[in-house]
Formats: sequence, C-alpha cells, structure tokens
Amino acid sequence: MAVFLGAVVQGSVGFGLGLIAAPVLTLLDPGIMPGAIQVVNMTLPLFTLAAEWRRVDWRGLGFAVLGRLPGSAVGAVIVVYLSVQTLSVFVGVMVLAAVGLTARALSVPRNGATVTAAGFVSGVTGTATGIGGPPIALVYQTAKGPQIRATLAMFFFLSAAQSLGILALVDHLPGRALTTGAVLVVPMVIGFLVSGPLRRHLDQGKLRVAILAVASVSATVLIAQTLLT
Repeated sequence: MAVFLGAVVQGSVGFGLGLIAAPVLTLLDPGIMPGAIQVVNMTLPLFTLAAEWRRVDWRGLGFAVLGRLPGSAVGAVIVVYLSVQTLSVFVGVMVLAAVGLTARALSVPRNGATVTAAGFVSGVTGTATGIGGPPIALVYQTAKGPQIRATLAMFFFLSAAQSLGILALVDHLPGRALTTGAVLVVPMVIGFLVSGPLRRHLDQGKLRVAILAVASVSATVLIAQTLLT
C-alpha cells in the first residue's frame, strides 16, 4: 500500500515514492533497506520517461549527476560507519527550512551551482535513507510539469542504479532486498497508472504548491521516523 501511494504521488508530482514507502519498509524490515526501495526507485522512472522523455533538461541533469557522484560516496560511508538517524534529522530540518524560504520567494535560482549542490545532497540522502527527491525537486519547482517529471525521472533512474551498485560494493545489498524490491514493482506499476488524472490536474499551475507540500511531508516523515524509533 505504501509503494502504491508513493507511486501515485511520484507519478503526479515527479517525486515522493521514497518519502512514503521508505519509512514504512524501514519500520517493517530494516534489513532490506535501502536496497529494496532503490529497486523500485530505479524502475518507476522508466514509466515516466516512456511518456515524457523528450522534456528532459539534459544540461541540468548533467550538473545534478555531477553532484550526485560524490554525494553517493558520502552516503555509503554514512551507511557503513555513521548514524543514519542523525543524518535524517539534519536533512529533515534543512528541507523544512528550504521549503519555508522558497515558499516566500518566486523560485530557487536554477543554475549549474544550485543543481550540482542539490545533486550532492540528494546523493547523500538517497543512498543513506532512500529519500533523495526533495533537493532536486525544490530546484526545479518552477519548471513546467512535464519537464520536472522527465528530468527527475532520468535523475532518479541513474541515481538508484548508482546507489544499488555502491550498496553492493560495501556489502549492504542482501538478496532479500532485491527480491522484495522486485515484488514491490507490481503495486508501483498500479500506482503509476492511477496517477494519470492527477498529472493533468497539477499541470494547470498547481505543481509548485504540490512540490512544496510533498517536500514538507518528506522532511516531517524523516524527523518523526527518527524520533519514534
């Protein structure tokens, strides 16, 4: 159910699967995380790209991936040696602060520096916690709906593949995580199909508000999950 709902949100807004599904999977079986959610994170973007791949911002994507590479390495170190709980609280607070600031302004400047920085933060949080969408989404919040979804989809596909590779290298990708992720592809596909009508609704000038709302929920979930576990 969590993966289904997350796929509905991400299929509509461009991100959100991790923020809904990752906390639930972590509470049910920490041993399969973050590998299981990364399997789903790598599969869902393919459906978005099948419909909207022509709208990818390739220049911005290049900067985001450039930042994502070192960010993923830092995230892997955190998984192995440091406290993911501490990181989750920090990331949650920073995302809420970013939402508060951007809600008062017209937009976050979208340039090479900001997209690279967002890619780095996304790499750290995505690899360590399975939730890497908010930093990139906040930078792209004023773009048109198809461009946001297509660019984020390509970024998430590459990011999830990279994270799975790094988790395997540091021996934090058990076979059970891959099997669970494969099973969860089924509710993910159903959720994406349900998201179609919402995409058309949000594309009528309401996507920025939805992105800020989903990012806020993401941060709150991260903080609450950490404090309650």
